[in-house]
Amino acid sequence: MTPLLEVRGIDKSFGPVKVLHEVEFSAYPGEVTALVGDNGAGKSTLVKCIGGIYPIDSGQIFFDGRQVTVHTPRDAGELGIEIVYQDLALCDNLDIVQNMFLGRERKNGFLLDEDSMEELAEKTLSSLSVRTVKSIRQQVSSLSGGQRQTVAIAKAVLWNSKVVILDEPTAALGVAQTAQVLELVRRLADTGLAVVLISHNMNDVFAVSDRIAALYLGRMAAQVKTADVTHAQVVELITSGRSGELGLKNGVTS
Repeated sequence: MTPLLEVRGIDKSFGPVKVLHEVEFSAYPGEVTALVGDNGAGKSTLVKCIGGIYPIDSGQIFFDGRQVTVHTPRDAGELGIEIVYQDLALCDNLDIVQNMFLGRERKNGFLLDEDSMEELAEKTLSSLSVRTVKSIRQQVSSLSGGQRQTVAIAKAVLWNSKVVILDEPTAALGVAQTAQVLELVRRLADTGLAVVLISHNMNDVFAVSDRIAALYLGRMAAQVKTADVTHAQVVELITSGRSGELGLKNGVTS
C-alpha cells in the first residue's frame, strides 16, 4: 500500500541545535499511525515541518505518491493536511458553526451564508457519528473537554482533508471523554483518512493505532505495525531508541 503522506531524510536545525536527523515517516490511508517519543524527541518539530510552519533544512515530502513542497500552512491545507493542535485553537465566545468556518466563512453576496454553513457543519458531525453535541449553535464555552476536541476534529475534516494529525487529543480528558475521542479517531481512519496520533498514553496508542512510529532524540527509531510489538518494546524504543533487534544501531545516541 502506498503511503498517503511520506517524509524521507528530513533534517531540521535551530541554530547549532539539530532537532531532526534524517527522519523517515509514513502515514497510510485508512490507518491510524501513532507518533510517540519522549519530550524533546522531535515530534512537534516533525509535525510543524509537515504542516508548513517550519521550513525543512533537507529531505523530501511526498503526498499521494508525488513529491511536494510545503512552504506554509496554506500549502499543507491545499494538499489536504490538517493539524489539530493541543490548544485546539477554538474561540470560546463563538458557537460551533462559527468555529468550524472561522476564517473560511461562506458568503451569499455581502452576507454570511448561515444556512449552508449550518447544513455542512451538521453533515460533517453526522458523518463522524457525533451525538454528544446538543446543538451546533452552542457556544464553545459551554462544551466539555471531549466535546471541544470533537469540534476541533470535525473542523479539521470539514475541508476535504486526507491527512489529519492530532496532537495529544486525549490529554486532560476523563475516562469517558477519552473513549469518545478514541472512537472518533478510529472512525476517521475507517472513512479512508490517514490519521496521525501524537500521544504519550500507551493505552490509547495500543487501543486505536495500526502502526507506531517511535522517535528517539530526533531520529526515527522504528516504524512498525502495532500488532507486531509489545507495550514494553515501545517503551524501550522511546527511552533508549532500541529494543532487541528493533530500533537504532548501537552507538547512535545523539
